[in-house]
Amino acid sequence: MKLAGQTVVITGSSSGIGAEAARKLARLGATVCLLARREDQLAEVRESIEAEGGVAHTYAVDLSDPDAADTVAKQLLAEHPRIDGLINNAGRSIRRPILDSVDRAHDYERTMAINYFGAVRLTLALVPRFVEQGHGHVVISSSMSTQVPIPLFSAYLASKAALESFTRSLTAELGHKGITSTVVYFPMVRTEMSTATHIYQAMPMLSANKAANWLVKAIVDKPTRVTSFAGTMGELGMAALPGVVTKASQPLFRRMDKSLAKRVKD
Repeated sequence: MKLAGQTVVITGSSSGIGAEAARKLARLGATVCLLARREDQLAEVRESIEAEGGVAHTYAVDLSDPDAADTVAKQLLAEHPRIDGLINNAGRSIRRPILDSVDRAHDYERTMAINYFGAVRLTLALVPRFVEQGHGHVVISSSMSTQVPIPLFSAYLASKAALESFTRSLTAELGHKGITSTVVYFPMVRTEMSTATHIYQAMPMLSANKAANWLVKAIVDKPTRVTSFAGTMGELGMAALPGVVTKASQPLFRRMDKSLAKRVKD
């Protein structure tokens, strides 16, 4: 029971990676606070945790709504004298070419609303408690696609990159007060969000169950990052030869999409 006595807040925990991570953290002894929009699915996750002897609390909230985010933050602080970790996992993704987005600035705004501003608002609300306690760990679910140049996801990746920078600054400023953070760079994971893109049905992906282990590692071991070998190599390549890597990747992704489309059609 590595996390006995600890309380962990997890956003986007009604399904997929967040729900699986909540179950795993509860098995390690953590009290988990589940945040997501879908109240019925949150209840199902809570009931599955309680059936195994764990402790879970649910908070139905749309974190893209500033007033709702502030309200749930106050509720968390009032109901839990100790909060040890926050996993900013809630998010939305939009796959759309930039040329198809020139009249759709709202795509970027609504993506930032949940992926960035919602996460930042909740983090800022909990920071004073972390400082008061002398400890607090913030985890963010990001993407391997921020480590390499990926087309078609400009709104999603911009929001994740912004959240990464905020999280690094948080630790740089408040690390001496016991506040730490982990950026989790997920590869493609088979979830409701990823399978919304039809051709991705043919793409090999990490399961939500295995991806949840990455979040558990982030909470238990508190590394600065959790990533894959491919992500690390991509990031090193971008640091050393960004122009070469960016140019070389362009035809690769075009061929990949054509191959996936053919496999789905066949």
